[in-house]
Amino acid sequence: MPVIRVLPPALINQIAAGEVIERPSSVVKELVENSLDAGATRIEVDIEQGGARLIRVRDDGGGIVPDELPLAVASHATSKIASFDDLEHVASMGFRGEALASIASVSRFALSSRARGQDTAFRIEVDGGKVQEARPAQHPQGSSVEVRDLFYNVPARRKFLRAERTEFAHIDDLLKSLALARGGVEFRLSHNGRPTRVWKAARDERAALARVAEVMGEDFPAQSLRIEHAAAGLQLSGWVGLPTASRSQADSQYFYVNGRLVRDRVVAHAVRQAYADVLFHGRHPAFVLYLELDPAGVDVNVHPAKHEVRFREQRLVHDFLFRSLHEALAQTRAGQAPASSPAQPGEADPMPRPQPVASSSYATAPAQYTQSWPNPASQSRLALGVREEPLADYAALLGVSAAPVAVPSFAPVPLPESEDGEAPPLGFALAQLKSIYVLAENAHGLVLVDMHAAHERITYEKLKHARAASNLRSQLMLVPLNLAVSAKEAAAAEEHAEALAEWGLELSRSGPSTVVVRRIPALLEGADVGQLARDVLSELAQHGSSRRLQELENELLATMACHGSVRAGRRLSIPEMNALLREMEATERSGQCNHGRPTWTQLGMAELDKLFLRGR
Repeated sequence: MPVIRVLPPALINQIAAGEVIERPSSVVKELVENSLDAGATRIEVDIEQGGARLIRVRDDGGGIVPDELPLAVASHATSKIASFDDLEHVASMGFRGEALASIASVSRFALSSRARGQDTAFRIEVDGGKVQEARPAQHPQGSSVEVRDLFYNVPARRKFLRAERTEFAHIDDLLKSLALARGGVEFRLSHNGRPTRVWKAARDERAALARVAEVMGEDFPAQSLRIEHAAAGLQLSGWVGLPTASRSQADSQYFYVNGRLVRDRVVAHAVRQAYADVLFHGRHPAFVLYLELDPAGVDVNVHPAKHEVRFREQRLVHDFLFRSLHEALAQTRAGQAPASSPAQPGEADPMPRPQPVASSSYATAPAQYTQSWPNPASQSRLALGVREEPLADYAALLGVSAAPVAVPSFAPVPLPESEDGEAPPLGFALAQLKSIYVLAENAHGLVLVDMHAAHERITYEKLKHARAASNLRSQLMLVPLNLAVSAKEAAAAEEHAEALAEWGLELSRSGPSTVVVRRIPALLEGADVGQLARDVLSELAQHGSSRRLQELENELLATMACHGSVRAGRRLSIPEMNALLREMEATERSGQCNHGRPTWTQLGMAELDKLFLRGR
C-alpha cells in the first residue's frame, strides 16, 4: 500500500484552487468580495483576453499593513474570523482565508497595498506559489491585485477555458450581481483597455432603482412591485416582476442573503409557489430580492465557492418568503401600476398609482385631454349573466352540503360617485371588438381588455373565496391504498397527519417506510391518489410544508372558472362591459388570467399620437 504522507503546501493550494477557482470569473468574485470586506467605495476591474491573460482589481478600501502582506497570501490566514463563535456569525463575504493562496498557486500573482494612515505602499509577488519578499511601491490608499496568466502551470485546467467572449460574459454577469448587492459602491469594468461598464454609487432610492434598471432592463421598474416586509426576525426587500413580465429562462433572478448572492432550493421553491397561480406555464419570474436575518440563522459555510447556504429555520424562511410574495402579487389589480419609484422630475406618471381595494379615488385626466366623463353612478347596474350551471354541481364539487354556492357571475357592482373630469382606472367602455376585446377610455388613453381572460380570473377568485369559506368534504376510499415511501417521508406523514386531515387527506404511517391512504378530498375524486400522496409527502419531507393539495384544487377550480366565464364571441352591452371593468378593478390578481396571460393593456395618448405622427 502507498505510504501516508503530508501533501506539500503548493499541492494543497492547487487542490483548493480546483474547488474555488473554476474560471476567471471565480477569481474576480473572490477579489471583489475581498475589496468589499475592506470597506471599498470604488472598485475597478480590468480584464484582458477574457481574464486568461490579466485580471486586475483595484479598490480604495482599508488596505493591508506591510507586515501582514505575506500572511495575506498564506493558506487559511484571515482577519475575518478568529474563533468558532465567529464562524457561527459570519457577516463578511469571505472568511475561509484560502482564496488568495489558491489563486496565487495557479497564476503569476502580485498584491500592492497601502493601509489607511500609512505613508508608503508595499508590493508582494507570488509566482506559481513561490512568495517573494515585500518591497516598497507607489500606490494610493487601498489595494490592487494582479492575476496574470491564469492556469499557466496547470495546462489541463487552462484547456477548459472557453472563448474570450464567453469568459468575459461570465465576469460581466458577476459584476452585475455584485452591483445589485452593493448599491453604495461604484464599480467600473474594462476589457482589453476599453471601458465597458460603469455603475455609479447609488445614494438614494431613485438611484438604486436606476441601477436595478440598468442590470435588469429599462422596462423592469415599470413592470415590477416593490417589496418591503418584516416578521419573525426576517426582513425581505427588493423588487419582483409582474407575472405578465415573465421570461422564458430563469436568467433574471437575483436573491441575496445578508448581501450574498445565493442559489437555494428553499428559496426557489417558495418563489415558484408564490407565482404558481399567476404565471404562464414554462415561464420564469424576474426579481431582485434581499433577505436579511441574524447571521447565526444561516450557515454560509456549506459550499467552497459560497454559492449556497443552509437556513437553520428552513420552514420559517420558506413560509415567510412564500407569504410575502404571494400577498404582494395578490394585491395587483387591473388598472393599477406598480409603485416602484416616483416619476422623474418634470415627468408625469404614465399610469395611476395603485389604490386600496374598493377605492373611490380616481386619477385625473391630463389637462390637454380632460373631458366631462359620465357620472359612474348613472351607469346601469345590470349583472353580467353567464352560462348557468346547476348550483348543486358546484356545491358537490366544493364539498358544501346545504348552503348553495353562488354561481360565478357578475353581481351588481355599486359604482362610487365621482365628479366630472374624473375616470376610474380602467375608464368606461366604448365598444366591443370582434366580440373578443372590450375597448374603454380612461384618463390616459385607450384600454383594451380580453373579456374572457378577465372574467375567467374574476370567476376563479370567487370560486376560491367560496372554497375557503366552506367546509371541505372528504371521501372514504373503498380500498385503502398502501404506499412504499422513504423513511423521511413516512415520518413526515406521521408528523403532519392532523394538518393533512384538515385538507381531507387521511394518511397514517403503517411501517418504517410505508403509509396508508384512507381518505382523499372529494374535490379531487379521480386524481392519481398514489402520486398525489407521494408529491405531498415529498414536499413535507423537503420543505416542512406542502401546497400540493391546494394547487390541485386550484387547478380544478380554474377549469371550472374557464367553463363558467363569458366566452369570446358573446356580444356584451355597454353596461355589461362597464360591470366587467369595475369587477376587474376590485379583483385580486386581475392583471392576468388563471394561466398567466395578460387580461388588459393600456395605450397612452403619447403612443397613439406617435402612431398617427401627431405633433410632428
